[in-house]
Amino acid sequence: MPQRRPREQLISYLLDAHSIEEQALKQLAAAPGIAEDERLARIFLAHLEETQRHEALVRERLAAHGVEPSQFEDGAGKAGAYGVTLLGMVQPDSPAKLTAHAFSYEHLELAAYEILSRAAMEAGDERTASIASEIGEQERTMSIRLAHSFDSAVEVAIARTDPDQIETLLNRHLADVHAIEAQAIRILEAAPSSVDDEVLAVFLREHLEQTREHQRRVTERLGARGARPSRIRDAAHRAAGLNPFGFFGAEPQPDSTTRIAGFAYAFEHLEVAAYELLKRFALEVGDRETVRMAETTISEEWESAAEIATTWDRTMHADATRGPAEAAGLG
Repeated sequence: MPQRRPREQLISYLLDAHSIEEQALKQLAAAPGIAEDERLARIFLAHLEETQRHEALVRERLAAHGVEPSQFEDGAGKAGAYGVTLLGMVQPDSPAKLTAHAFSYEHLELAAYEILSRAAMEAGDERTASIASEIGEQERTMSIRLAHSFDSAVEVAIARTDPDQIETLLNRHLADVHAIEAQAIRILEAAPSSVDDEVLAVFLREHLEQTREHQRRVTERLGARGARPSRIRDAAHRAAGLNPFGFFGAEPQPDSTTRIAGFAYAFEHLEVAAYELLKRFALEVGDRETVRMAETTISEEWESAAEIATTWDRTMHADATRGPAEAAGLG
């Protein structure tokens, strides 16, 4: 199969970045109203201004490569769907869930710009490489701000909960984490057969077993606390990811291996955030066993995210052999 030219692949990743930024703008516009905390709201408002600039910069680079605005949506629908999926999995209707989702989404953006920077250098587009590096650093900085906001998000949740319901609040968050792990298992069962990089496929299969162990730990803690996973919660989280992941069983899409790697990287950070919040809720009620379980899992999720990031150069090469420009809707 003929290899796609570097410029064709660069345009594909620019379209991904634009689609992701458009989703980010919608989410950031709603975030301050969900935050219920002035500190959190200020963080989201400041990043909304940054994101408006990010979208404009990416749009300018697409125009420089002759891509018309009408091609934006057609060229990057899958990338946008990934963002919608992340939104649906967490259903950010509270400060804690909002912060977890935003932390994960920042890492989806960070992955997109790490990949875009590589593609730009390969294509000899120094301007795009410079922009990708600059935006990537701002996304990384925002993710750090959000990590520093986990305490505030939990404080808001505790403050609005009756003291005699704090134990129930912890159980509810354990059930949410169980639902996220259920979705992770479903994704990891489907993804390996849809990637063209064997190293990534092997990692995803191995991480599936680790994720099953993570869910077992959460189930164990729910049982020890006299609670159990909510079938309704798990069903809702499974349904949230249903449509975007239908493409796993469909015809291979341009750059799907790299997109799956980027999404998996973001999903690992969704899990990191969920367990960071869980740890804080457990500390509030003095549940040391849940704290220890969360800390162990957080370390393992960070390691998994780092491992996924090492595959991006290979996944880009695998996707480059997928086919010509018209496969990306740019013909």
